[in-house]
Amino acid sequence: MKLSEISEILNGELLGEGEHEISNVAKIENAKSDEITFVANPMYEKFFDSTSAGAIIVSKNFNKTRNGTNLLKVDDPYLSFVKLIDILSPSNETQHEGINYSAVIELSAEISSEGVSIGAGCYIGNDVKIAKNVSILANSTILSGAEIGEDTLIYPNVTVYPKTKIEKKVIIHSGTVIGCDGFGHARNPDGTFQKIPQIGIVVIEDGVEIGSNCTIDRATIGETIIRKGVKLDNQIQVAHNVEIGENTVIAAHTGIAGSTKIGKNCMIGGKVGIVGHIEICDDVIITAATNVSKSILQPGVYSGYRALPQKEELKKEAFIRKLSKEKK
Repeated sequence: MKLSEISEILNGELLGEGEHEISNVAKIENAKSDEITFVANPMYEKFFDSTSAGAIIVSKNFNKTRNGTNLLKVDDPYLSFVKLIDILSPSNETQHEGINYSAVIELSAEISSEGVSIGAGCYIGNDVKIAKNVSILANSTILSGAEIGEDTLIYPNVTVYPKTKIEKKVIIHSGTVIGCDGFGHARNPDGTFQKIPQIGIVVIEDGVEIGSNCTIDRATIGETIIRKGVKLDNQIQVAHNVEIGENTVIAAHTGIAGSTKIGKNCMIGGKVGIVGHIEICDDVIITAATNVSKSILQPGVYSGYRALPQKEELKKEAFIRKLSKEKK
């Protein structure tokens, strides 16, 4: 694709040779003359003078120049680069349309005749409903009564428990389990534990992406809900009756205990622990390795062993350091 065409697609300002042809995207450190890269983080500006990239996407206020280097100025270099990845390196993740001969499908399952792919070794249970353009890759299991919405992609070795509802354009990566029992046990007088039946379901709304080896428990009663546009990284535990609000993103190794409600547009770092039965409001940022032990009712950035507004946490750390120096 010519740079002039890319500039038009991204609604950018091209400084350079519009006829220069680009065949791929690449990291700025090792990009070649037929590849395009970007600078969004100032840390990577150090490669600007040495890169061999055919073009660099930069922000409109980027003020460096270099002879012979094509620049494409846009409002948001990162988002523009992501858009180009889709165009220049389209995904091949779906398989050929059709049902592999080794898949086992119960007679009562309802599978659309339009664009469905079901891979080798898959099992589709009784009364499962699969909408058009769904792709289920090898060795995945969809148990009885589950519903899979249009344009959903399920990678190999995913397990979807009974009655789970997955809406449109959802992506679920390998090894994830959706709808297993929540961790519910009642203690008997003799000290043993009796399992509490988990009779609820999981609902995953449109446009959600779930990383590999995540676990999302079904509700004890009612629903565990992952709202539209949520993005979950790998190895995340979502317990029974949790609700995660629209467009919230959560990084790896986070654990969310039962019946907690997380608002919209939140950003939760890796290895965060969140106790059960609390509420986190919209527009909250929780930094990595923070423990959230009580509700957060005001937007802002929170961090620390016991989550505090970040400024308070930094003051506390500074005070502790000062005390330790005085003792010496």
